[in-house]
Amino acid sequence: MTRYAVITGFLGAATVLTVPQAMAMSTPVPAESVSGTVETAKPLGELGSLTALVIERIRVSDDVAASKFGTDSPIEDPVREAQVLEQVRTQAGAAGLDPDAAAAFFQDQITASKAVQNGLFARWTVHPVEAPTTRPDLGSIREQLDQLTTALLQELKDTEALRERPIACTVQLALATGSGAVLERLDTLHRQALRTATQSVCRFSEQTGQR
Repeated sequence: MTRYAVITGFLGAATVLTVPQAMAMSTPVPAESVSGTVETAKPLGELGSLTALVIERIRVSDDVAASKFGTDSPIEDPVREAQVLEQVRTQAGAAGLDPDAAAAFFQDQITASKAVQNGLFARWTVHPVEAPTTRPDLGSIREQLDQLTTALLQELKDTEALRERPIACTVQLALATGSGAVLERLDTLHRQALRTATQSVCRFSEQTGQR
């Protein structure tokens, strides 16, 4: 087991124990904002905003599943996936990001989304009473996903310096994902998807043999 794997495992366990206490101390009680809407708490740390967007994208996977369940639309859509990744490469290059690294990150988002869809399909098949009663419009969902792609790329750019520092990034990612899972009350399926979706956030140097 590598040094970074040990650190990651330790931090993951530590986060489960410490995140609720840290949130209690550092997260303010939601208050009315200037616009009159209630501000929602965000995941903690320097990767909190990035993690919040990742979780939002995972949540959208629920709508994707609801739009496809009971239809002929397959979960696997290689043509759409290729289009998304090509779009990501183009936008990443324009933003000054490494297109390959950005594509790897978004491949993780796609993999996480498919895991959620498969999990929900299985759940709804066994428990039909839990199946959605309405079918969201897939076109509108894809527009939302495109907007999230742009926002996620901006967060990747904004956190680039941190993500190049393996240990600091690992600490911040554990804090953000741990607190985000608690705040969003993610179930096991969505927590597993969050782990999948964030596995390429921290960019390890080539000398470690990891990413």
